[in-house]
Amino acid sequence: MAATALNIPHGFKCSEISTALTLALGLSFAPLAMANDNEQTQIERILVHGEQSICRNALGSADALLKDQGVDFSEAGGVSALPVLNGMMGDRIKVLVDGADITASCANQMNPPLSYVSANQINSVEVVAGVSPVSAGGDNIAGVIKVNSLNPKFTDSENLSFESGEISSGYRSTSDSLLLGAKAGIASKNVSLSYQGAYEDANSYHDGNGDKVLDTLYRAQNHALTAAWRDEKQQLAVKLTHQAIPFQGFPNQYMDMTDNKSYGALVRYLRDLENDGEFSAQLNWHSVKHEMGFFTPEKTGKMPMNTEGSDYSYQLHWRLTMGDDSTLLLGQEYYSYQLDDIWPAVPGTMMAPNDYININDGERRRAAVYGEWQQNLNPLWWLSAGVRYEYVTTDTGEVQAYSNMPMMGMPNVDAEAAKAFNAMDRSRDDNLIDATLLARYQLSAKQQLEFGLARKNRAPNLYERYSWGRGVMATTMIGWYGDGNGYVGNPDLKPETAHTLSAAYKFNGDAWQFSTTAWYSAVTDYIDAEVIGSFNRTSTPAGKRNILKFTNEDANLYGAKFSALYLLADTDSGKWQMLGKLNITRGERDEGNEPLYQIKPLQTELALSHQLGDWENRLAWQWVATKDRVDDRRLENETSSYSLLNLSSSIKWQELSLTFAINNLFDTYYELPLGGVSIAEFKADSSNGFSQVAGSGRSFELGASYRF
Repeated sequence: MAATALNIPHGFKCSEISTALTLALGLSFAPLAMANDNEQTQIERILVHGEQSICRNALGSADALLKDQGVDFSEAGGVSALPVLNGMMGDRIKVLVDGADITASCANQMNPPLSYVSANQINSVEVVAGVSPVSAGGDNIAGVIKVNSLNPKFTDSENLSFESGEISSGYRSTSDSLLLGAKAGIASKNVSLSYQGAYEDANSYHDGNGDKVLDTLYRAQNHALTAAWRDEKQQLAVKLTHQAIPFQGFPNQYMDMTDNKSYGALVRYLRDLENDGEFSAQLNWHSVKHEMGFFTPEKTGKMPMNTEGSDYSYQLHWRLTMGDDSTLLLGQEYYSYQLDDIWPAVPGTMMAPNDYININDGERRRAAVYGEWQQNLNPLWWLSAGVRYEYVTTDTGEVQAYSNMPMMGMPNVDAEAAKAFNAMDRSRDDNLIDATLLARYQLSAKQQLEFGLARKNRAPNLYERYSWGRGVMATTMIGWYGDGNGYVGNPDLKPETAHTLSAAYKFNGDAWQFSTTAWYSAVTDYIDAEVIGSFNRTSTPAGKRNILKFTNEDANLYGAKFSALYLLADTDSGKWQMLGKLNITRGERDEGNEPLYQIKPLQTELALSHQLGDWENRLAWQWVATKDRVDDRRLENETSSYSLLNLSSSIKWQELSLTFAINNLFDTYYELPLGGVSIAEFKADSSNGFSQVAGSGRSFELGASYRF
């Protein structure tokens, strides 16, 4: 089950892996981590191992392991930020946790897939931006993020014995955060049993001016139990997971998370077909009960919202050796998602006497088949071509407003909207056809060219299609953009179709490593939003927000990534390396060339790293340009340019690892370009309107890990 990894120099830290090495056009996933032993038949892909000593102290959310792989994040709660790839966010990216597809069960996507796994539980992460092979997953147009934590370990002994254990702890000063992690396992030649757990508790952090960034506090814990059995030809693994988040603040949403409890189960079977290839089968179940409301004086209110969601799926994958240096990948998959979203009545208020039923027995089902051919044409050329078909159906039951009576002498727009929604045929079906063509040409032993072309599709999610409310309160509860606006669903939305072209060049020399990638995506029926109204809860123009309806439009996104690594010296004083990165992304609508929402401006990084034995140090300077291309429909804020200096050091002594870091060394004040607006600040003082969420000030961070 080997996986091809990028050639990372010895001592190169996880945080130094270049975003520009996201060779989107040539990266290839093996279904459920199956890989051919002949490495010449596989294109390289981003693969970061969490078990490396340089990453062992990773605690908290998975964000830190992904940000340096070209993944940006739309800020939200402390463990619930939404990933952004190639300028596209949320459901446009397929996030697989141990091969399972977990759906965000929340009108604000407060519980996205990455929130269900902690950094210390992760064995490896893989990122494929843009042109992802059809075997990597469907129902996405931006790429695939694959997080692997299922990694059974066996021994050579016939008897069960203690295999390994690890305890970790961490502290962050800016939010007074405490982080804890634990792992333990027993194993024999044929049996493996293990536990992974993580706990995190954080107060609201402070910005560079020393002011508290309101409503950024949270507490979370994740647990996983794994049991596995194997013999010479097959392996069976069962994994059980549980998450509990009693509270999580969301500064850029009108609501907060007041509880999130989930349970999951996974069964995976792998079989070696000897000379014919490999087969894998997997069953997945995940269930969550999610509650929103208010829990802190930093953002007050009274309005409960309850959501229950369940994911069921299976995947069958074959990797067949066809001879003549060719491999055939085949797969059949099925996904079923069920959702209920009810907002309980609040007696004595306008939110009564009925429960508000937002999504009633919502269903989203996908059935998929794919075939992918990989071929070594000669020692220089490698090709892969694949086609994937998915049939997607969605439906939901009847809904109701808080009340059917007129509101203060005015028509009850929510009651009228519910009546119209219930009268319509709500069943929809979509046919998605993905096709990818990938090629790699070896210019020389040190140089490589890669090309990719893809057609990718994504069907609308349940909230995009079936959020029916039209009143200000109802619409502002919908949306995962952190913009303070309100959103209305559209049952007639079409699937998004992206045609993406990528090209990359990579040089890997003795002292120099260089990589550059350019990509372009033309998206037909991009799910955007049109303004259908506005509201203002204040007496000043700065309090204005819009009500928007999801709609299809055509859009274009394009960008480039550059990375260079230079070995300055490798002497008795240690190994000294310099890393430089640059990333630029643009996105605009076809009509009027209007900027798309949350496109990060130009960003660069320059880092100096040093390694002497088990002692590692890094000094990194990051600069982000002014964000002046903003989405006027969403009233997006401009942000000023800023630069940050970060310092880190780590040392390992036998089985003990220690880390120390100072992030934002000069305590710089800056606003997060993808952070959205601070609704918490607006509720505390509306006179300044909707200001941008500020980034974290200087933070002293400590970490310790002991393996036994």
